[in-house]
Amino acid sequence: MFTMILRFISAVFLFFFVVGVQAQDVKDSLSAVSDSLMEDLRSQLHEEQMKNLLLMEQLERSDEKLNIGVRQLAERKASVDSLRAITRGVPLVVGDDTLFVLYARSGGMLPEARVEAAREMIIELGKKLSFFADSIYVYESEFSTDIMAGEEVLLSLSEMDGLWQNTTRQELAERYRKIIQEKVQELHEDYGLQQKLWGLLLVVIVLAVLVSLIKTTNWAYHKWRMYWIHKLMRFLKPLTIKEYELLNMRRMGILLVIMFKVLRIAVIVMLLFISIPLMFSAFPETKMFTYTILNYIWEPVTDIFFAVIGFLPKFFKIIVIIFCFRYLVKGLRYLSNEIANGNLKINGFYPDWAEPTFYILRILCYSFMLVMIWPLLPSSNSEVFQGVSVFIGLIVSLGSTSIVGNVMAGLVMTYMRPFHIGDFIKYGDIEGYVTEKTILVTRIRTRKNDIITIPNSNLMSSQTSNYTAAAKNYGIVVHTQVTIGYDEPWEKIKKLLIAAAEATPNIKKNPKPFVIVKALDDFYVEYEINAYTTSYETLPVVYSTLHQNILDNFHHAGVEIMSPHIYAHRTDLPPQIPAEEHGGEKSTSKA
Repeated sequence: MFTMILRFISAVFLFFFVVGVQAQDVKDSLSAVSDSLMEDLRSQLHEEQMKNLLLMEQLERSDEKLNIGVRQLAERKASVDSLRAITRGVPLVVGDDTLFVLYARSGGMLPEARVEAAREMIIELGKKLSFFADSIYVYESEFSTDIMAGEEVLLSLSEMDGLWQNTTRQELAERYRKIIQEKVQELHEDYGLQQKLWGLLLVVIVLAVLVSLIKTTNWAYHKWRMYWIHKLMRFLKPLTIKEYELLNMRRMGILLVIMFKVLRIAVIVMLLFISIPLMFSAFPETKMFTYTILNYIWEPVTDIFFAVIGFLPKFFKIIVIIFCFRYLVKGLRYLSNEIANGNLKINGFYPDWAEPTFYILRILCYSFMLVMIWPLLPSSNSEVFQGVSVFIGLIVSLGSTSIVGNVMAGLVMTYMRPFHIGDFIKYGDIEGYVTEKTILVTRIRTRKNDIITIPNSNLMSSQTSNYTAAAKNYGIVVHTQVTIGYDEPWEKIKKLLIAAAEATPNIKKNPKPFVIVKALDDFYVEYEINAYTTSYETLPVVYSTLHQNILDNFHHAGVEIMSPHIYAHRTDLPPQIPAEEHGGEKSTSKA
């Protein structure tokens, strides 16, 4: 603008100078003035005036543009200042250091993309084996200022970046160049060739020490293992629980050998645990693996430690609860023993109920104890813990239906008291002695010494006969049937049957045996002899002897024990009695 003013003043001065010169020439040469010269002067004057008008117009336009640029710059700066309080910049972080912060876009790239691209290039440049500090410089272009590394652009800065930092883009680029140069130099010191050589040397040293320590451990294990085992065996004694020898000296020797093997493996693992992180830490590229490996072991250990410390108050509560219920169960055990031994008598409560009642009360106590302890367990409120608990309960409930049925049947039978251990019972076609009663099954030993196991639910749903209880309280009625024809008088048959019963050993005389007529069929009469006995152990022998006596008595009396459907004449049919009992002639039968 100053240049334009000077040009305007020069034109005005030239105009007046020309007018003065022309006036002086007119005065000096009045005779030479002509109309043509006046016209030339007027035309020149008009041309100069037009030039001055154009110059003034250009000057006004330049001032207007300059004012608009200044005003726009002020408006942009005010806008940036208003956004500064609410806009969070994107920091350029390399390693643990924050180099600077970018706020504005550049060529359509977001600040995040600009920062990420610059960070990758800085790290790549710092990890090169060779680096020259003067390779990073500032290049000025028309619309931006670039921070270069050789032929590559690390970062481009615009006027907007300068406004955000209250400076020009040239000053900002120079400041960022120094920061980037220092960081690249620092990275080169960590990742450069010299550091690689020192890291390789450290790895070789660690490997050599590791191999030597492992060999020393193996040598010490093979050399001193048996010495220490023999020395420890002198002080050890067999471990016994009551009369059972849990660990004899041979087993203790085997256990010591296993312990020394485990100790050797533990030492080798510890050496590896120390040396491997050291080798990883030798190089910056693998240093993060060191922290990862250490975290894999350290974090679980610390978590478990703090979890145990936090669980201690609840753990003491659990101990108190277990202690109380333990002695409560012991008290119930004492009362159960007193009732079972007959020292303590309760009306309507049988001694054989004491043990199953104790088991029921013990289960109830332990169930209540578990309910009290459950909320105190670690992670008891977690959804996983609850889900697993529900899953286990569902499996147990679905898979233990028959077991629960047998348990309930065993409890009911205990209080029903249908039989006791040692009783002779009959279940279906099975007869034998009860040898064992459990909560699930009952075992019976038959007369053939076969042990038969019967689920309690089956016994509960079927009819059983207790011969032992009947023999003690009433006597067992031994009974058998014979069929005799209508030609024999019933008084005779009754006497023969009673005589046979009275002649049978183990038949009671009082109550006396008796005979009943059970049926009058078309061809015969059915008689039944009934007699009492208390010898349930020899019941088959009693039946066998009774049948033998009936045969002998009827044969001696000439009575046939048969009731055939006669189709032939009786005169052709000999009596059905053994020959020695009827005239010495063996009988034959035709029906």
